[in-house]
Amino acid sequence: MFFVTPAYAEEAPAGTAETGAATGTDPHAAPAAGEVHTETGVAGGEHHGGVFPPFDTSTYASQLLWLVITFAVFFVLMQKVIAPRIGGILEQRHNRLAQDLDEAARLKSEADAAVATYEGELAAARSKANQIGTAARDAAKLKAEADRRAVEASLAEKLKAAEGRIADIKAKAFADVGTIAEETAVAVVQQLIGGTAAKADVAAAVAAAKKEG
Repeated sequence: MFFVTPAYAEEAPAGTAETGAATGTDPHAAPAAGEVHTETGVAGGEHHGGVFPPFDTSTYASQLLWLVITFAVFFVLMQKVIAPRIGGILEQRHNRLAQDLDEAARLKSEADAAVATYEGELAAARSKANQIGTAARDAAKLKAEADRRAVEASLAEKLKAAEGRIADIKAKAFADVGTIAEETAVAVVQQLIGGTAAKADVAAAVAAAKKEG
């Protein structure tokens, strides 16, 4: 801060210069030994009683003027330079914070969507696995049933064929039994009566025995 103080002129006492001029000596020359000569003086012979300049009432007007000027310059500097910079920094930080919050919200939404997709895919995979298992069990049951039916059909065919063969064997056996009976009867008659019996009579007798049996 600038302070304005009264200007004090350096004046030489009247007669000193004249004496110096008359004697031919330089008034600004160094004083002789043992002499003390002061050329700086204060108006009125004193410095207002030794008052500190900022507290000097005679300089209040200039101090207030410079205070107003300094405050105005500082205010303009604050308004035009410092405040806009601070405002710009705060605005940048606000925008950066808003961007960070938006980015965090976007990442959170993406993470939630990814989790939801994963859970959906997991549920679909479980459902598909259950369907595959059910289908495999059903297919195994159907195959087992088909195999059982095929085995049963094969056994039935084999049983029917066996029954047919047994019937043929029985029929053939019964046919052979008649022939064997006739031959046996002829042999018995030969042994008993020593003669031969007619085949027609023997066949009739065997047939009659079959009917009775």
